[in-house]
Amino acid sequence: MELKRKIYDKLVEWKEKYSKNYALMIEGARRIGKSTIVETFAQKNYKSYVIIDFAIASEKIKRNFFNLNKLDIFFQNIFLEYNVELFKNESLIIFDEVQKYPKAREAIKYLVKDGRYSYIETGSLISIKENVNDIVIPSEEMKIKMYPLDFEEFLWAANENILLNYIKKCAEDKVALDNQYHTNAMRLFKEYMIVGGMPQSVISYFENSRDFNKADIAKREILSLYKDDINKAAKRYNSKVSAIFENISGYLSTHEKKVVLSKVDEGAMFSKYDEPLFWLDDSMICNLCYKCNDPNVGFSLNKDNSEVKCYMGDTGLLISHTFNENEISSNQLYNSIMNDKLSINKGMFYENVISQMIVALGKKLYFYTHYSIERHKNDIEIDFLISNESKTNIKVFPIEVKSSKNYTNTSYNLFKNRFRKKIAASYIVHPKQFVIDENGYRIPPYMFPFFIK
Repeated sequence: MELKRKIYDKLVEWKEKYSKNYALMIEGARRIGKSTIVETFAQKNYKSYVIIDFAIASEKIKRNFFNLNKLDIFFQNIFLEYNVELFKNESLIIFDEVQKYPKAREAIKYLVKDGRYSYIETGSLISIKENVNDIVIPSEEMKIKMYPLDFEEFLWAANENILLNYIKKCAEDKVALDNQYHTNAMRLFKEYMIVGGMPQSVISYFENSRDFNKADIAKREILSLYKDDINKAAKRYNSKVSAIFENISGYLSTHEKKVVLSKVDEGAMFSKYDEPLFWLDDSMICNLCYKCNDPNVGFSLNKDNSEVKCYMGDTGLLISHTFNENEISSNQLYNSIMNDKLSINKGMFYENVISQMIVALGKKLYFYTHYSIERHKNDIEIDFLISNESKTNIKVFPIEVKSSKNYTNTSYNLFKNRFRKKIAASYIVHPKQFVIDENGYRIPPYMFPFFIK
C-alpha cells in the first residue's frame, strides 16, 4: 500500500526552484516515512539516484568524505560502491540518517557548489549537540519537517475523498455537515486517533481490514525503537529523557497536564532538564507546549520554560504507550473510544491530537493559565493559543478542547473578557456539530485543521 503524502509536493517545488543552490534536509521522527517518500520522489523525478544510508554505510564510504578536494574521485567511489551511474543535472544523491555521520552534512557546502548533482538529507536529532559538534552547518541547506500522516492524509489512505472534499467545503463556508456525514466523519476521526499517523501503523490497519490490533503491533515496535534510541543516543542524560518519556501519559492524564519533575526526580529543577526536554522535542517524538504569561505580546517573549506540557508527536502512539497489550487485546478499549464510552483518558487523547494538528500546520504550541489568589486555584485555563504572528499588531486565537458533548465555558469566557481587544477569533473543539455562537466557533475535531489553515 502506497501512502499519498503532502510533503511530496514540497520536494517537487524544491527540485524546480532551489535544488541548484540548496540541498534539502528533511527532519522527522524515526519511522515517519522520510526514506520512503524520498526514494519515491527520486524514482519519479531523476534519471538515477543513490541512497547512502549512514546507519549501515561502509567505512570506505565514510572515509570518502575526506576526499572533497578531489570530487572526481569522491563520485567515482560512490559509483563503485553502489554500482549506480550518475548523470550531471539528472541524478540525486540521498544522505539517509545523516545525523549518524555529521561529516557528510558538513560536505554539503562543497557538493552543492560543485553543482553536478542534487542532494537530499534525511535525519532526526540533527540539532542535538553531539550531532553538530566540530562541524560547520552548511548555509546551502534548506530544512523542512515531516510529521505523521495528518487527518487529511489518513482520509486519503481510507479512500474517503468525497467526504474529505465535503468537510473542506463546509469548513470554507463555515457551515455544519449533514448529520449522517458528521457521524461518519467523527467515526473516521476516532479511527485516526486510535491508529495514529505513523505509516507502518496506517498500512497495517488498512491492509488488514481495519484491524486495530494489527496497528497496535506496528505502534509497539515503533515505541520499542524510540526507547532504544533514548538509551543509546542521549548518553549524558538518557535516564532523565527516559523518565519524562515513560511518564507522558501520567502527566497528560492530570487536570493541568503539565510536566511535574518531582514525579521523576525529587527536588529536580527545570534548569537541569532543559537538555532532556530539548532532546524529546528535537527528536520529534514529542511536542512541547509552553506557558505564555502574557498573550498581549509575542508568545515567545513571554514563554515560561518552567511550565511545559509534553504531548506525544503521534496520538496513536500515545494510546499504545498508555495502555498495555492486555488492556487493549480484549478490544474493549477500542469499543469504548469508538462508542464514546471511555470514562478516563479521553480528554488527553483529544487534546493530544489537536496539538498534533497545530504542529503539523507549522505552528508552535502555547497554553495559558491564570492563578486566582481569591480562589486559591487557576480560574483560567486555555489549552492552546495561536497567533497571527504579527510583530506590530498581534492577534490571539484561544483554543479549548472538549472531549465530551457536555461542558462549561467559565474559564474560556474569563479569558475572553481579560484579553478581548487582542482576540481575533475563539475556537472550541468539541464532538458535536459545527456552530457559531456568542462563544465563537465551535468546531468538530475533523474540521479543525481545515478551519484554521
